[in-house]
Amino acid sequence: MAGPSLETMIYVVGLVLTVGAVGGLVWTGVAELRLRTLRRSRLAGIATGGRLPERAAGGLNQQLLSTVRRLGQQSAVRDPAKVSQLRSRLMQAGFYAREAPVIFLGVKAVALAVATLGVILTLPAMLSHKGSNNIALGVAVGVSLAALYGPDFVLKNRKSYREREYSEGFPDLLDLLVASVEAGLSLDAAVTRVTEELERRYPHLTIHLRFLVLELRAGRARKDAWSAFADRLGIDDARALATMLRQAEEMGTSLGETLSVFSADMRAKRMLRAEEKALGLSAKLTVPLILFIFPALLGALMLPAAARLVRVFGHGTPG
Repeated sequence: MAGPSLETMIYVVGLVLTVGAVGGLVWTGVAELRLRTLRRSRLAGIATGGRLPERAAGGLNQQLLSTVRRLGQQSAVRDPAKVSQLRSRLMQAGFYAREAPVIFLGVKAVALAVATLGVILTLPAMLSHKGSNNIALGVAVGVSLAALYGPDFVLKNRKSYREREYSEGFPDLLDLLVASVEAGLSLDAAVTRVTEELERRYPHLTIHLRFLVLELRAGRARKDAWSAFADRLGIDDARALATMLRQAEEMGTSLGETLSVFSADMRAKRMLRAEEKALGLSAKLTVPLILFIFPALLGALMLPAAARLVRVFGHGTPG
């Protein structure tokens, strides 16, 4: 009777820890979204009344967020250089808030604390000799791996997804820039116009373009603004464009011709990437073809013959 009860306790503990960790992360994200909505409404001059947001901000969500922020600040104080690199990664993944690195480090600290608690709770089951220690060990390893690599894995996937969008939208961005510059607009005005055109098709790229427009309007040097834009995107095409614009400005070459050449190069690269994916499709289809299509085809070809042989030998045997 001790074996099933121990397994049940292990499953319940693992389920509670998993649900608690996921619920805490979701709760923190919801609180941050509420605070961002409140800030945006205040900046836009929208009358929110103040009572509901204040109540939400002063409740348990705010306490949980302040705890996560406090843990993140302690981690940030120990390694300031890591915070600068993490801020760049978070901006590339779409987290632009000033406290995003602190909140991310706090979430990692909370996840490690939850994983530590989970391992401690599963220690009695791992030390027992009733045959259930393997399940407890699996739960402990799973919770530990999720706490150690889960936040970084989510951040990496989000960054990769946005980088794909940036790479797909960059040739269109250059084509529109070339058309706008050749129509007589300045580069700064062309960027503003292109931002309006790309808002529906590439919303995440448009956010970085808006930052670029604000920096140019604030008086930042063009080469510095474009370099910061390339760093936020984190793709090689943006860095090449920033370098090209800086060289064109220093050497005094025609901006329209330079952008036209660079745009043609980007279109050629996009076509080469499409051809590369098309050529690799046959190799990627080999495994599904062998595992799924070939057995079905073999069964469709052999089953009629097998049924006919069974019928012939069945009628041929003496009764």
